[in-house]
Amino acid sequence: MAFTTSQGRTTTSLSEINVTPLVDVMLVLLVIFMVTAPILQTGIDVQLPETKSVQDVNPQERIVISISREGLLYYGSQEVNLFALGDHLNRDVKNRKESIFLRADKDVKWNSIVSVIDEIRGAGYSEIKLVTKPFSQPRRRQ
Repeated sequence: MAFTTSQGRTTTSLSEINVTPLVDVMLVLLVIFMVTAPILQTGIDVQLPETKSVQDVNPQERIVISISREGLLYYGSQEVNLFALGDHLNRDVKNRKESIFLRADKDVKWNSIVSVIDEIRGAGYSEIKLVTKPFSQPRRRQ
């Protein structure tokens, strides 16, 4: 495509795109993503109890409630109050038949676990699954 200048000269337009700034910006975004992705995936530190029978499930696609060693309650990765747990479940879970996965640290008092189960059932959910991990070494029979 040709243009005529005010002096009557004909010039051609610059038809090449300089991709160097685009590559620079993309590399910066890639570095930022690589640095922040591991930070965003940090979960709640829960030492699960060990059992012989463990079913393999993917908790990424499920509703997961966690109780930390300190007794703090988490809905997903968000800390919540015990009495607000039912509101969170009713807001996010449409199907009352969906399983709710409960992760509790092995040192949490049983009373805390029962209180959370009671609150979940009070919100109308009956499918509550306790998450455990398999034994790291086989136990010896005595």
